[in-house]
Amino acid sequence: MTVHDVAVLADFRQPGGASAAVAAEVHAQAEAALSTVLIHAPDARAAEGFGFRPRISDLIRDGAATLARDDQPVAARLLVVRRPWTRPAALSVRAERTVLVVGKPPVEPTVYEQARRWFGAEAAWAPTGPQAREQLLRVAPGVRVTTTDWHEIIDVAHWWRDRDGFVAGEPVVGLRGPFPIDLGDLRVRWFGDSSPFPHWELVPYGAELPGEFLRTLDFLIDFQQTFSRSALESMAAGVPVIVGEHLRPFLGGAALYSSPGRVASLVREVYADPDRYRGVVGRAREFAERHYGHRSHLARLARYGIRPRLNVPGPRRDPRPVVIAPPRRLLMLGDDGAKVCTAIARRLPSDMAAIIATSSHPASFHAASPHPGSFYAASPRPSPQAASALAQAEGFLTERLPSREALGASEARWNRLLRDRLTHLAELHAPEVVVVDGVPHEGIVQAARERTDIVWVWMRRALRPRHPGAGWDGVHVLEPGEFAALAVPDEDRAHRVDPVLFLDPGELLEPAAAREELGLGDGPLALLAPGTVAGIAEHLGRHGFRVVRDEPPSRCLRAFDLTVTGAGYDAFHERLAYGIPTVFVPGREEDRGRARFADAAGVALTVEDPESDELEQVLDAVVRPEVRAALRGRCTELAFSNGAAAAATWLSGLRARVRG
Repeated sequence: MTVHDVAVLADFRQPGGASAAVAAEVHAQAEAALSTVLIHAPDARAAEGFGFRPRISDLIRDGAATLARDDQPVAARLLVVRRPWTRPAALSVRAERTVLVVGKPPVEPTVYEQARRWFGAEAAWAPTGPQAREQLLRVAPGVRVTTTDWHEIIDVAHWWRDRDGFVAGEPVVGLRGPFPIDLGDLRVRWFGDSSPFPHWELVPYGAELPGEFLRTLDFLIDFQQTFSRSALESMAAGVPVIVGEHLRPFLGGAALYSSPGRVASLVREVYADPDRYRGVVGRAREFAERHYGHRSHLARLARYGIRPRLNVPGPRRDPRPVVIAPPRRLLMLGDDGAKVCTAIARRLPSDMAAIIATSSHPASFHAASPHPGSFYAASPRPSPQAASALAQAEGFLTERLPSREALGASEARWNRLLRDRLTHLAELHAPEVVVVDGVPHEGIVQAARERTDIVWVWMRRALRPRHPGAGWDGVHVLEPGEFAALAVPDEDRAHRVDPVLFLDPGELLEPAAAREELGLGDGPLALLAPGTVAGIAEHLGRHGFRVVRDEPPSRCLRAFDLTVTGAGYDAFHERLAYGIPTVFVPGREEDRGRARFADAAGVALTVEDPESDELEQVLDAVVRPEVRAALRGRCTELAFSNGAAAAATWLSGLRARVRG
């Protein structure tokens, strides 16, 4: 059996920087006469039907790497695993050493346990940079971590282009999504899906290769939190990159620094000073070559005993094989947002992969506010983008379900469309289990009747109607817990778990760290849900509170001394579980029941009529430190567990019948 120098295990359909990083390393290895084998491990959460990225196909075509066959074992001196939380295809891999490269370490402990099972206890996690290392050490302190970062590399000679001058008679700046900023009348080329400003030139994804795009620019703007692949490519190509001040200690004189509001003036200032411009270009090229050139990668491989091969390697010890099987699939339909579905999906065991389908405007769930013009008058329903963004951020494949309101269709036509869409998703993803979080509309029931080989689960909410109608009686029922449900009938066959939370309390940042991540300073902070009336913010402001209206990530909720929000399932249970002093201003009847119960239990305050004096009375109470301390203490006394892991375990035990 051939023993390759390096084996790379990844999903080679991944776009952007993922394929660029792999291609750069393989090129460096080929130049050093090192052999590379590519092991394709398709991510079950990625869309089917897409081929390898062009960079990867070129490697195979040009002979820089070979592609492993599914039916043949692979042996290598070093196995480099990209995205180690995905389940690779069934294959026997023998490797002397294994590194698990990670840029965004997962927070779920089960990921690290499954990686240990797949790749062995000796496999070392290799963070791609300081932020990844810090997070990795925080969320998985017990795993083996490499002493140096597995940074990206680049072939500067390939990217570099000598320039006689600027691109045009005026500065041309480029941006890549998803961080648009207003640049006034500057000439801008925007690399993305759609242009945020009509006078910007749109360059759709795939229309130009990154190198071609950079050759049309005088500057690249990149305000990402970390040093990105895009910025590195720009430096190697001789295009000055403008980044935030937080990267100055790292990049020094190799970049330009600005706040978003000052970019336009900085561009004109440097454009008018060619000597300064050339100085930045030269320092950036030298920085990229020294820290990210091919030699840095070869030095990294040398630490694993792999050096440029001048003669045939001697015999190697026989490492143990890693045998990997494909995952089972689960399709989750989120009719009322996707947070509960995502919370459960991220805790599924390693042999299951979730696909999350969301709907934007569920008419069955949203009643009109009882107080027109008040707290919830402007409160938006979850958009399909917002509903799916959370799942996508966790790495899950997402799909869309048709909304009756968005389509303007009759109920009968919409149910037919829903049935057809769900039938298509079942054929496309071949799930063993389908979970319906919300009302099982007639179109869903019809699809379930047609696909009896699939296990169907109704994720029924405790405070909603318990019997949706005929034709849905044969399914399994999973009921996420409800703090406000005093008693639950025992006569049905539902499997009940504690309230489902996206994060366990231990995953939240401490107050100081949360404020730092959000860019908030010291002093009392209040979080107001979208749609709150201006009077609430003004009232809290008079008591010295700084008011924030943008909903932060759940991990940052402890940044706030108090919150004012509706009493929907997610917000209600997160505030109580995390001990955040809260005033609930409920909209729907279901939410009013939750809020009343919380008020009676002493874990929160409630305003049922924000048009009355009740609002000011409650706000005057919650700004008092002793009141907030009492609320936090009561939340601790009545604490409940997160039912997401129990729900995931139960779902993983359901088995589909063989179709045929």
